[in-house]
Amino acid sequence: MSAKKDIFIFDSTLRDGAQSEGISFSVKDKINIVEALDYIGVKYIEAGNPGSNPKDLEFFSEARNIHLKNARLTAFGSTRRRDIKPEDDANVQSLLLAETPAVSIFGKSWDFHVTDIIKTTKDENLKMIKDTIAFFKSSGKEVIFDAEHFFDGYKNNPEYALKTLEAALEGGADSLCLCDTNGGSFPDDVFNTTKLVCNKFSGSIIGIHAHDDGGMAVANSILAVSAGAKQVQGTFIGFGERCGNANLSAIIPNLQLKRGYNCIPDNTISHLTKTSRRIASIANIILQDSLPFVGMRAFTHKAGMHIDGVNKASKSFEHLDPELIGNERRFLMSEVAGRSSVLQKIQLIDPDINKDSPETKEILDRLKELEHEGYQFEGAENSFELVIKRHLKKYKPFFELEHFKIIGEQPAINREISSSALVKVRVGNETAINAAEGDGPVNALDKALRKSLDGFFPQLKNVKLTDYKVRVLDTKDATAAKVRVIIESTDGENIWNTVGVSTDIIEASWKALVDSIEYKLLI
Repeated sequence: MSAKKDIFIFDSTLRDGAQSEGISFSVKDKINIVEALDYIGVKYIEAGNPGSNPKDLEFFSEARNIHLKNARLTAFGSTRRRDIKPEDDANVQSLLLAETPAVSIFGKSWDFHVTDIIKTTKDENLKMIKDTIAFFKSSGKEVIFDAEHFFDGYKNNPEYALKTLEAALEGGADSLCLCDTNGGSFPDDVFNTTKLVCNKFSGSIIGIHAHDDGGMAVANSILAVSAGAKQVQGTFIGFGERCGNANLSAIIPNLQLKRGYNCIPDNTISHLTKTSRRIASIANIILQDSLPFVGMRAFTHKAGMHIDGVNKASKSFEHLDPELIGNERRFLMSEVAGRSSVLQKIQLIDPDINKDSPETKEILDRLKELEHEGYQFEGAENSFELVIKRHLKKYKPFFELEHFKIIGEQPAINREISSSALVKVRVGNETAINAAEGDGPVNALDKALRKSLDGFFPQLKNVKLTDYKVRVLDTKDATAAKVRVIIESTDGENIWNTVGVSTDIIEASWKALVDSIEYKLLI
């Protein structure tokens, strides 16, 4: 692939992403994410601002021991303060302490910010940009200049916005990144402005840094590349301050698989989904099912017509092969899916079974019975896989419940502990009995069951529940009504959903919980 097709992916999950509400990375978390990003082949990892907090400084100290194969670790910071030399600015000096091969320096390109926010003159701001970049270049660093609020600045005062880029180049900047810091620009404006900058500074690498406040960060990033940008900044699964940053897990496959650009190595793009789920797990967030490319629903089909079309020619309802980015196709079990989707599930487990096999009718009849009982396998296909395997005698349960007991405490003395559970299970010829406290009966039951099984099945250590849904069926029966419980689980790489139904919410939860563990032990 020619050099002009190369796109330099600049990941800011550990810096801009860390500014998202609810995100707090430990030093170990950050190291794990660096390793994941390096493995998949991003070019730059912006890992934090060493001048902003001790944790980032500690991370950069630890990061010196990491051997990166693909990525360049990058420290982030501001231009020097007004009326002070770079060497006398503590924040500037802290970037040197990080000892990264590259630094990302942001400076003001919107004259309003210059005069009203940092309250200095336009000329002094240009000197701040030039002096700071020159200082880092003299220290042997690669320097990326982030032109903060560039698109707003260009609209307000195009001449001055361009002067900030010129000042950065005069200081020796290796690349210029145009930032849509407020996230409100439209794709056509981003395209036209980026094209003008690329033409004016034709010998320079131009980048794009988009926020998603207008819901157009991915589109803005792709349009900037079409206009000539060669560096794309974002966070790997899109989280960040306010509405988030440009989602790299959508940008990379769009550019690489559809437009022919080289963003990451061809042999790692199939790890895109796995990497997204790993980062979500480390960040302790639920990866949105509806995320393009990497979400669980990205290649999920429900309507019978769609399923029939995909079975005949996948491109009829899929924009690309999910296996290319490590995801998978899913057919939902529902009243509109049709028999073909059920047979498809059966054949994944036993390819020798066809529509005329007696097992097909038996499983379909069993599905109808379960649906009549209140089960719904749309959104809990993994439980249906277990139904099929049980009927086909494809596996034996890994453990048996001998007894469980729930004790509730109201009012709870400790708000985090309102229930306790006792569980006794048998694995082969051995039994284990354990008790646990939890925030509610299901949480206590989950903890007690895991304690009982951990010694037998160490692979359960990384499994955790990420979602729990309860649906009351036949509400006319009031408190005697059946409930349907759906549990979502993950081990950091895989995500699966299981279901249980009963007139007792604890029993329904137990059924879904057991299926969740059984499924993990099978994969």
